[in-house]
Amino acid sequence: MSDADRARKLRRRHMHERQAVVFGILLSFMALAFATAAGVYTGTLELPWAQRTFDAKPTPTETKPPAPCPPAGAVPVAAGTITVNVYNGAGTAGLAALTASSLTERGFLVGVTENATSRYTGTARVSFGLAGTAQAYTVAAHIPEAVLFLDGRADATVDVTLGSSFVSLKDPTAGRREELRAVRAVHPHDAHRHDHPGPRALTRPGPAA
Repeated sequence: MSDADRARKLRRRHMHERQAVVFGILLSFMALAFATAAGVYTGTLELPWAQRTFDAKPTPTETKPPAPCPPAGAVPVAAGTITVNVYNGAGTAGLAALTASSLTERGFLVGVTENATSRYTGTARVSFGLAGTAQAYTVAAHIPEAVLFLDGRADATVDVTLGSSFVSLKDPTAGRREELRAVRAVHPHDAHRHDHPGPRALTRPGPAA
C-alpha cells in the first residue's frame, strides 16, 4: 500500500471518529432533555423556573356589591333635596367644579367638590347607600353611561366620581325625562331584585335583565 493510500485511510478513520463523537454528544443531550421533560411531566423533578410559572395564581378580580333597584312605585326625588359630592377622577383640571356648577343649575345641592383619591377610567361612578337609592338613580339619569355603586353609608348623600371618559352631563331636558324612566322602569314584581347594573339597563321598559 502506497503512502497516499495510507494517508487517505487515516483521514477517513479520523473523520469517522469525529462523527462518532459528535453523534454521541447529540444523543446524550437528547437523552438528557427527554429525561428532564419526563421528570417535570410526572412531577418527580422540580425546576425553580418551572415552579414559578406553573404555580402562578391569577389575581382575583375585585367584586363590587350590585346596585339595588328602586322600590316599587318610586318617583324621582326633587333635585333640591339631594346632596351631591363631585370628585374629579379624570385628572382634568376644573372638571369637578364645572360639573358641580352644572348640577347646581339643575337644582341639586352640591356638597364637596374636590379631586378623587385615585383615577377612574370609566365615564362616571355614582356611589350611594341604601337610604339614597332613589336619589342616586335621579342623579345618574343626568350622567351618560353612569355606573351605580352601592356602599355602606347610612345617609342619602350621593357621590359622583368623574372618569377619564366623561365629557359633560346630558342635556337638561333629557336628564329630567330620564329621571322618571330610571326609577320606575323596574316592573313591580322585580322591584326588590339587586342585580341591575345601572341606569342604562333600566331605560328599557319591562323587567331588567
